[in-house]
Amino acid sequence: MSVRTIQNWVGNREHPPAKGAYMDDFGPATGEVIARIPKSDAEDVDAAVTAAQAAMAGSWSQSTPAERADLCEAIADAIESRLDELAELESLDCGKPITTARTVDIPRAVANFRFFAGAVRHDETGCHDMGRSRLNYTLRRPLGVVGLITPWNLPLYLLSWKVAPALACGNAVVAKPSEMTPLTADALGAIVRDIGAPDGVFNLVHGLGPEVGAPLTEHPEVAAISFTGGTATGARVAAAAAPRFKKLSLELGGKNPTIVFDDADLDLAVEGAVRAGFTNTGQVCLCGSRLFVQRGIYDAFVERFTVAVQQLPAGDPSQPQTRVGALISAAHRDKVEGYIALAREEGGTLVAGGGRTAVPAALAGGYYVEPTVVTGLSANARCATEEIFGPVVTVHVFDDEEEVLRLANGVRYGLSASVWTTNLARAHRVSAALDCGMVWVNTWLLRDLRVPFGGMKDSGVGREGGAHSLEFYTEQRNICVTW
Repeated sequence: MSVRTIQNWVGNREHPPAKGAYMDDFGPATGEVIARIPKSDAEDVDAAVTAAQAAMAGSWSQSTPAERADLCEAIADAIESRLDELAELESLDCGKPITTARTVDIPRAVANFRFFAGAVRHDETGCHDMGRSRLNYTLRRPLGVVGLITPWNLPLYLLSWKVAPALACGNAVVAKPSEMTPLTADALGAIVRDIGAPDGVFNLVHGLGPEVGAPLTEHPEVAAISFTGGTATGARVAAAAAPRFKKLSLELGGKNPTIVFDDADLDLAVEGAVRAGFTNTGQVCLCGSRLFVQRGIYDAFVERFTVAVQQLPAGDPSQPQTRVGALISAAHRDKVEGYIALAREEGGTLVAGGGRTAVPAALAGGYYVEPTVVTGLSANARCATEEIFGPVVTVHVFDDEEEVLRLANGVRYGLSASVWTTNLARAHRVSAALDCGMVWVNTWLLRDLRVPFGGMKDSGVGREGGAHSLEFYTEQRNICVTW
């Protein structure tokens, strides 16, 4: 396979890095180099910000909601027309199963642009009549230049989740995708150019976090930063942005509980727990990597869950039947394998997986770990409380609501949870008592793009989705008139 070289996107043009430096992009399925990408720095960030400022100084700042919605719809149409091509790029770059890319990632990118096109068309702002010839009304105005920093696990999915509302609200974007998954971000740059978007409304700078992410966060002309990624990096982003009084949205890590009560529908709960634990090879911040099962059904559930996990088709991401593909990098595989070794040291029993997935010789250099299930660990063990971000689920027994709430809430994260029960009162009661931003009952990852998305504690600050994204990417200006 030929190794392609991609560039930054600045002002709707491919833009080589100022210093002429490039770095390798490795395909997780094989471990081979699949592309060379810019190793950009602060000079490249400044060029992108300057292009974005020029867009804001031009006609883009006068664009109407309908015109911006039309732009988002045009981007959605272009992504949809290239669905298979983009899915193949995403699978190649991430090691994710091609079926996941085709049925989840790329369709969701289309949906994001369509949703926010509709959101700005139908947005309403406040009008407050004080009586006696006095009236307040509220306007939304774009922030200006916004910085978007996105992770490697859902590259186009999460990039579009930020770009769509930012553009729909009239901002100009400087995006920094993960250096490990640049290909669909590059494709989005070409799409924006090809549909005739105004120069500078979307800019893309590739590179490492300290060399691109930090200058973007610290840039005095960037009004807001939206970051999705690891908690430690998020803390550094917050520390850099706070003294500059930038608007800040942080969607960070998770160690999410799946709670199965003994009155749950066992078939649905097993299927849901498998999906929650191993979607995208466990590399989703929402994955249910801590599984709590009530004592009355514990043995039966674990037996069925283990068999289901052992039957998951794992290996070559390019095969349509594959459910569990490759991890993102050799370093990340080593981290996951380190936690599996730690689970044994902490007294856990591996009832499924624990080794490397058997793959054809052509994929021997790839980064594979078997879907792994660990029982017998304390709920306070490191493997049960620290984010592994891989295909590893720990299973724990509990006796009653009070105990499981204490265990589920006893970690530093608070992103999401799923609760499996046929008792409606219990479902409401437990959901309200969980310390997290999102709870699914008898399902997992059923998304409505209107609702608030985000977490608490070390899982982040702020909310995305629907009106929450429109509020983040705009300043609200109240105007009081008397006559």
